[in-house]
Amino acid sequence: MSRFGNTQGVSRPTGVCASTGESLAMNEPAMATLCEREEDEGFDRLDYSIAAWDTGDRPDRLFSHWRYIVPDSNKKQEIGIDDAVLADLFERLADDERPQRIAFRYILALVLLRKRKLKLVGREDAEIGEIWLLQTKGAEGDKVRVKNPGIAEEDIQDLSEQLGEILQGDF
Repeated sequence: MSRFGNTQGVSRPTGVCASTGESLAMNEPAMATLCEREEDEGFDRLDYSIAAWDTGDRPDRLFSHWRYIVPDSNKKQEIGIDDAVLADLFERLADDERPQRIAFRYILALVLLRKRKLKLVGREDAEIGEIWLLQTKGAEGDKVRVKNPGIAEEDIQDLSEQLGEILQGDF
């Protein structure tokens, strides 16, 4: 497996409420969370029923959360990712220097570029490698700096698919 493959470290949705252990009902709203792991650079995705979430039940090391509709497991899901969730994750990872987090942010930048939410306005060569200079579409001001971690094309595809699976049904 690639150096970024499953070691990228984001677990996939289980379809079960992390609080109650009950299956989440298809086509019903739920809450998805990303929680930082203690032992590595990865994230765990935990899902919660709205009822459990509304009681105030929250996971440890909560990094991000969003509301989504539980997908119908009998239908092929189209991958479409909520732009606000992507932008939030992208911003939250801005100052994280851990290699897997840099790679994850880079993949988010690629997705946001493809969705035309960011635009590439320049590149710099630095001691730490190539830095992309990005700007939010339609915005003026400071450029966002993103380190290109040198991920191979097949790894980019694998990580993009993982991102789609992590956020499945969240659109």
